[in-house]
Amino acid sequence: MDLKTKDIQLQYEGFLNTRQLWENNEVFGLQQFELSNIKSTPFEGVLQKNQRLGKRVESFLSHHLKQDATIKILVENSQIQNKKITVGELDFLIEHTKRPIHLEVIYKFYLYDASVGETELEHWIGPNRRDSLVSKLTKLKDKQLPLLYNLFTKPLLTKLNLQAATIQQKVLFNAQLFIPYQAKNIEVKPLNYECINGFYIHFNELQQFNNCKFYIPSKINWLQEIQIQTKWQSFEQFLQTIELFLNQKSAPLCWIKHPNGETEKFFVVWW
Repeated sequence: MDLKTKDIQLQYEGFLNTRQLWENNEVFGLQQFELSNIKSTPFEGVLQKNQRLGKRVESFLSHHLKQDATIKILVENSQIQNKKITVGELDFLIEHTKRPIHLEVIYKFYLYDASVGETELEHWIGPNRRDSLVSKLTKLKDKQLPLLYNLFTKPLLTKLNLQAATIQQKVLFNAQLFIPYQAKNIEVKPLNYECINGFYIHFNELQQFNNCKFYIPSKINWLQEIQIQTKWQSFEQFLQTIELFLNQKSAPLCWIKHPNGETEKFFVVWW
């Protein structure tokens, strides 16, 4: 297995190991789709070059669904158009035990900042503060899921011999959550506590880790579990590299290996 193929397989396995951000329909009334516990197989799907992380996750899910005998994919990544104008895109229409489901797929990284918003859900923001959990949930509820009932979606449903009223709507919303370094008593509910994957820290606080080793994975490898056999950087090398990211107001995901061999994921933030 070459390095690229190995990386893709590790990304796929990392996706499958990521927990759902909540269970049942506890958040915004959005019903989570439960993936079956079928045995993971080598990923054999086709990935486009320079495919962004979200699209890569959709490819991984497609491969996984195809291994499940109870599921039939009717369409995936189906663009809904009004003449030449794209109205939106349906991630998946599937049959699960003969019942039709519209499934939207989301994979996110969120950091907890108590200074943002007033409710527990509002405290979760993207690493660069450009997006938030609540804005994504709102878009799902108000734009992505209602697309099923759009006038311009009807030809697709007619072709599949389906009616919108008979189709269940579900989401697969997986996420990795990060809390402030050494934070105590953070209320995660109604989100899934098992989604916490590490911490985040400001650049100015890094000196306390000067006896550790570091690695900065590329964004598509943010999906991976920490790989022990990697080219770890010294603290000095890491500081030089991290400054390049922070100067561009980009908060990267990093891996840290402590002197005792323990490893953790963390974000270094500029804000």
